[in-house]
Amino acid sequence: MADDINLTKRLLEQFLVVADERHFGRAAERLFMSQPPLSQSIQRLERGLGVRLFDRGPGGVSLTPAGEAFAVDARRLLDAQSAAIERVRRVAAGLEGVVRVGYVSVLSHLYLPGFLRAVAEELPGLRVHLHHDSSAAVADLVRSGALDLGFLRDPASVSDDLVSTRFAVERIAAALPDGHPLAGAAGAAGIDLADLRDEDFVLPDPVALPTLARQVQLACHDVGFTPRARAVADDLSGLYSYVASGLCVGLLPGRLDGFPVPGVAFVPLRGASSYLETSVVAVRRPEADAAVLRLLELIDRRTGE
Repeated sequence: MADDINLTKRLLEQFLVVADERHFGRAAERLFMSQPPLSQSIQRLERGLGVRLFDRGPGGVSLTPAGEAFAVDARRLLDAQSAAIERVRRVAAGLEGVVRVGYVSVLSHLYLPGFLRAVAEELPGLRVHLHHDSSAAVADLVRSGALDLGFLRDPASVSDDLVSTRFAVERIAAALPDGHPLAGAAGAAGIDLADLRDEDFVLPDPVALPTLARQVQLACHDVGFTPRARAVADDLSGLYSYVASGLCVGLLPGRLDGFPVPGVAFVPLRGASSYLETSVVAVRRPEADAAVLRLLELIDRRTGE
């Protein structure tokens, strides 16, 4: 009857060296040990398995059929053990695993493609799962742990239980219908915001887009008018679509000029008002794991290049 046996890494390695050398003396030299303890280890292994692994002879040893089969499996066990150790170390170091990333609105067109390419190039062991939602929902999902990282555009505030990192600043521009008389200034020096005082506006919803809504009101107030609302939208796609319809003008991040919706001209706004800038931030939990921190390091490095 077989005894209980603990197939430790050391015991499997000893067996395989004896199997390679076919001689206990030479195997003991390779293992930097004396022969008697090695012989005792192999005997203990055979008792534990309940089979004879080696045929002993005066000139050395040879593997039995059971020993030949066990040698194949022993190598597989050691390889699997080494792979498991290496993998857990890589995961702990943030080099492997899955990171769940939330994002809002058209950030997917402006930043995510480059972000995903950078991850594939520099952190190929990481897999990024994407989730689209509103700013508030993304922040809540990060806070609850359902997401590991969130990309938000200019949140009104980030609660103390999340860490916020700004990685992009964009200039706000006038978004005009293609046929608007001022649309031709897009390739020139731009226009003054006051030039739009008599226009109908699509305005950001103050609940869904509180920071942008406040910025639009304050920027217009600074140049002497209150924007006249034709419509309200609760995301950037909606704001963009209202402008594309030709019904009104809007103030939107200038990088949206690459968003694939025809009918909108982005015209630079002259002036240095801080209300004409918008930020993109990444939010995470304070105890974020190594993979999230590596992604943030990657973003910071790439945006600084």
